[in-house]
Amino acid sequence: MKKNEIPYKIYLDEQEIPKQWYNVRADMKKKPAPLLNPGTLEPMTAEELAPVFCEELVEQELDDTTPYIDIPQEIQDYYKMYRPSPLVRAYRLEEKLQTPAKIYYKFEGNNTSGSHKLNSAIAQAYYAKKQGLKGVTTETGAGQWGTALSMACAYLDLDCDVYMVKVSYEQKPFRREVMRTYGAKVTPSPSMSTEVGKKILAEHPGTTGSLGCAISEAVEAAVTREGYRYVLGSVLNQVLLHQSVIGLEAKAALDKYDIVPDVIIGCAGGGSNLGGLISPFMGEKLRGERDYRFIAVEPASCPSLTRGKYVYDFCDTGMVTPLAKMYTLGSGFIPSANHAGGLRYHGMSPVVSELFHQGLIEARSVEQTVVFEAAKMFAREEGILPAPESAHAIRVAMDEALRCKETGEEKTILFGLTGTGYFDMVAYEKFNDGVMNDYIPTDEDLEKGFAGIPDIPQNK
Repeated sequence: MKKNEIPYKIYLDEQEIPKQWYNVRADMKKKPAPLLNPGTLEPMTAEELAPVFCEELVEQELDDTTPYIDIPQEIQDYYKMYRPSPLVRAYRLEEKLQTPAKIYYKFEGNNTSGSHKLNSAIAQAYYAKKQGLKGVTTETGAGQWGTALSMACAYLDLDCDVYMVKVSYEQKPFRREVMRTYGAKVTPSPSMSTEVGKKILAEHPGTTGSLGCAISEAVEAAVTREGYRYVLGSVLNQVLLHQSVIGLEAKAALDKYDIVPDVIIGCAGGGSNLGGLISPFMGEKLRGERDYRFIAVEPASCPSLTRGKYVYDFCDTGMVTPLAKMYTLGSGFIPSANHAGGLRYHGMSPVVSELFHQGLIEARSVEQTVVFEAAKMFAREEGILPAPESAHAIRVAMDEALRCKETGEEKTILFGLTGTGYFDMVAYEKFNDGVMNDYIPTDEDLEKGFAGIPDIPQNK
């Protein structure tokens, strides 16, 4: 196929937006380990999860066998506001790198939240509204999830309480104001508004916070108020399910031109973007239909896959959530206040963790200065200012393309461009001023987090 036969942007028609989510767990011979009740150490039941999550979301969370789950028409209608999203051929970046590789990216930033997070936010808000709830609570790191959820709650007339990691709350005032514009209440975390927040501040005075801290506060805020439930923007099975629209659309667009990617790359914090992008391709691999390489890219400052332990751990710092088996740095791990944004979570999705543990996914950690070098080149060549999270995938996609330049291989690379970086200009300013530093935790630093991993029989 000649270069000019493939357009810069491959769009699907509106009627080609997926009508079903794909559940990769159905094709996994060894399923992700179940969530455990921290009191009994038995698998969590639907009845036990119901006070925290919406009823239909609990069903999706626990469903390991249904391969395709219908997307309600109302959610499909909301998706039409910003989907399908384009699949883009990075011709200019290829030329800049002088690589024989073909580079494609799935761009998810074409909505006010600037990220892929709206795919799950709309679904979770829809199910909350359908259940007759008053509102939802959540946490947010870089702010994309909080923004997306505030938008979804505005569409569906729900209250939205967001606990935003304190360092991001301070670094990104405009992201905070977008949430407030959509009607959300935004609280820097940890805060004095919850009991768990007070406890964390007493133990870690002056802390810049973490997603684990914010999750603890959001869960407490939900379970202590009638008519509220907690929703999460990553990690959980239900979120990866909703995000499968990314991979389903990407695959459909590639199929239009008989393009088969060799390498599929995604940034990885909690696993929502990566899991959503790779799901339909991973399904083919699991069924023995086709082979792919998958690469998860995480920040060197929060290396859960590359340096974490695969054990049961709490999903939050306050230890009020169920136990999840995942690659983790320990729920008490507080990452440095760097610009990895939404990639600062201490653990990885149980689905992604199990796939990695089986050797079906590779993992790579990268330092933030080389990430921003890649972001700057991408912005100059492709005309999109990427989010710092997305730039982790860009970095490794460029590395793979340069490797093709050395070997002469004409591989096809697909990566997820999760969103835009227009609210991340403090980070870009520090990079442009040459004052951005790389931080890699020492083994001693990591041991502090590992020390808090629960000592239970399942971890022996």
